Amino acid sequence: MEANGEASVVPAEAHLVFGDRAEVAATFVATLASHGVERGLIGPREVDRLWDRHVLNSAVLQERVPTGARVIDVGSGAGFPGLPLAIARPDLDIVLLEPMARRVDWLAEVADLLDVSVTVERGRAEEKGVRRRIEAADVVTARAVAPLARLAEWCLPLVRPSGTLLALKGQTAADEIERDRAAVRRLGGGEPKIERCGVGVLATPTTVVAIERVESGAPGVARRRARKKH
Repeated sequence: MEANGEASVVPAEAHLVFGDRAEVAATFVATLASHGVERGLIGPREVDRLWDRHVLNSAVLQERVPTGARVIDVGSGAGFPGLPLAIARPDLDIVLLEPMARRVDWLAEVADLLDVSVTVERGRAEEKGVRRRIEAADVVTARAVAPLARLAEWCLPLVRPSGTLLALKGQTAADEIERDRAAVRRLGGGEPKIERCGVGVLATPTTVVAIERVESGAPGVARRRARKKH
């Protein structure tokens, strides 16, 4: 599983982010660079950017996750941000939620290889069966899954009241908030806030939109209450 190029070099930032578990993260990177490419989970062009663009970018999310929290990672795909978060924070109770069977198999295999304690579930966040089956979490994470309003509709039902949805976003974060703020509130979310993770550690900190679950009922409850007032 030896990777070529930059992926095989453990950057100094990895030791800052992962501490004594940096070698576990390195094994994950090496596996992605070989089997991840072979199985179509990442593109060949991403190999030299695995550390900074994917693994470290995901792991610094730990700054916004409380100790011992239950976390649901929606649309885990190749494992982001859930697996780097699990490597960095063994104290967390993490569920990796992924709809595609081949990716579910990959996540289970890699979790076993890395010896990280996660639960892998197949399904979509918007499915009623998934919402009944999976206990709500303190934190729900999502990376490159959907626009903010749709993400809130899918993910907020999986967040406990006063818990937080953490959506990893890019340069469009502020525009998405401006466009979808009202929809997020209708769906039971608080004011979306932009946060930066990895400041002073990563050359490009991770942009996160944080949304607190303020509505205790299911999505749609806020809309029904609003209609009753008129």
